[in-house]
Amino acid sequence: MPELHLDPLDLTPLHHALQQYAPLGRSGLLPALLDAQALYGYIPPPVAAEIAQTLNTPLADVHGVIEFYALLYNEPVGRTVLRVCTDPSCALRGGDAVLAAACTLAGVEVGETSADGALTVERSPCLGHCNSGVSVNVSFDRPQRNITFAHVTPDTVEELLDGRGRTTADFWSEDYVGGDLSIVTPLCGRGRRTRLLEYEAVGGMQALRKVLTTMQPAEVIEAMHQADLLGRGGAAFPTWAKWDGASKAPGQPKYFVVNADESEPGTFKDRVLLEGDPCRVLEGAIIGAFAIGASRIYIYIRGEYPLAIERVEAALHELRSAGYLGANILGSGFNIDAEIRSGAGAYICGEETALFESIEGKRGFPRVKPPFPTTYGLFGKPTAINNVETLAQAPYILIHGPDAFQRLGTAESTGPKLLCVSGDVVRPGLYEIGFGATLRHLIENLAGGVVGGKLQAMLIGGAAGAFATPAELDTPITFQGLRDAGLTLGSGAIMVFNDKRDLRDILRRLARFFAHESCGKCYPCQLGTQRQYEILDRLVAGRPLPGDASRLRDVGWTMTDASLCGLGQTAAAAVFSAMKRWPELFESGEVR
Repeated sequence: MPELHLDPLDLTPLHHALQQYAPLGRSGLLPALLDAQALYGYIPPPVAAEIAQTLNTPLADVHGVIEFYALLYNEPVGRTVLRVCTDPSCALRGGDAVLAAACTLAGVEVGETSADGALTVERSPCLGHCNSGVSVNVSFDRPQRNITFAHVTPDTVEELLDGRGRTTADFWSEDYVGGDLSIVTPLCGRGRRTRLLEYEAVGGMQALRKVLTTMQPAEVIEAMHQADLLGRGGAAFPTWAKWDGASKAPGQPKYFVVNADESEPGTFKDRVLLEGDPCRVLEGAIIGAFAIGASRIYIYIRGEYPLAIERVEAALHELRSAGYLGANILGSGFNIDAEIRSGAGAYICGEETALFESIEGKRGFPRVKPPFPTTYGLFGKPTAINNVETLAQAPYILIHGPDAFQRLGTAESTGPKLLCVSGDVVRPGLYEIGFGATLRHLIENLAGGVVGGKLQAMLIGGAAGAFATPAELDTPITFQGLRDAGLTLGSGAIMVFNDKRDLRDILRRLARFFAHESCGKCYPCQLGTQRQYEILDRLVAGRPLPGDASRLRDVGWTMTDASLCGLGQTAAAAVFSAMKRWPELFESGEVR
């Protein structure tokens, strides 16, 4: 796209930009809107109308999509937009102070634009830099670019306006990567993208070569079955079952989708993989596409991950040039190509069917199941969709065998696992372990122990997770071990809080996140997340109403039992966990 600041009424550059999307019809809507916003700074009515006409999409639907996604604007915003994360991990490091400093700098309140139109300041949901907060995402218009900065303080906010600051694109790495194993992450945490030649030098792409030259699709699926690779995105659904279902489903074409819409507070593992070693993930995706007989791969990356989008695009270019994507790959007769689709600020699009709707050019509303994606997925065709970490593990299984993969974990929880540790620890970072290690080993040995006080609690599984106390430190990190302790692995996020932290404030921030991210399709979640946030906000402010604890339970169970998708069904999980372990927190308005 040209890096220009244009009169919003000059549609000539838009006409040129839309030519690539016109053949896609409605499925080109989200990328067309993102490109249009890059040209004009926002999407004025004439631009929306032109896009609607070109893509043969009702204008009302175009406006509906614009209003749904947080990163799209239908009103003018500042030439620079600062989005400051104040979700739990960044809040522990001063996110509110950074947000206040940004507002003071611009002379505005949160969500407003300065009088000269130079700067807009917004509160952002989690930006996926929980290990290196406070994080701030900045959109510039001259030249048009999008950068997420780490380790921001109130004193360094002004530097961001000139593009200065620390990012994962710098020579040094803001991502600490460690652990007991180095199966998935050996090329991550180096502050740069691992190139294809480097990946090949350590055995990369050999799994794909083996698959295309010596194996049938059914054999690939059986290898996943024998390895018992469970999905690493949170649901822990067997990978082989998805591939097998899509492979056997009637209908063509078939699609393979990489779910890189990682938006769960406390979670950043997929970002580290995509920024550091994208070829490993893409190799797994090509193998999966071969297994199900797919004709195209879609890689859906959240819009708040601009560096990941840039580096995956570079990796795709290298793979095409080397013959790993395109027609007749490695002389096998298998044809496949891939494209990136950027999200635009909607946590709900991490839900697989909402992600499909987004790619199709719609609001990211979850679908009712059944039918399931394996038979009726993207564009109504058989589809397999897997998380980034899941796909990064597939090459190891095919090279070393299912038995070797199983030996890295336990009988019920096989293989390595990536865990995102943030909060009050010495070394926040991404840790690769074998299933079976304990929480104590992870927190005290790998992450260096608790700082700023004694251990009060650990939130296991992300915003939709559950709290563990020091008494659970010896719990083994396995699916069954965590379930037995009333915990869940979820997205692999572990946020640690010392005894100086107010857990009700943490819960209030989680509740605000869910209230902001509820898509509004189903009433229990739409209203329930708002009521949950209001009650917790009163508690933290020291002005509870009689019966608020009972209201929290009633609202939580209603969301859990009646919501359409996992967002509403788990929005009260952390609250329930805290109420069970620390009921006294909800009986008074006094802040600890």
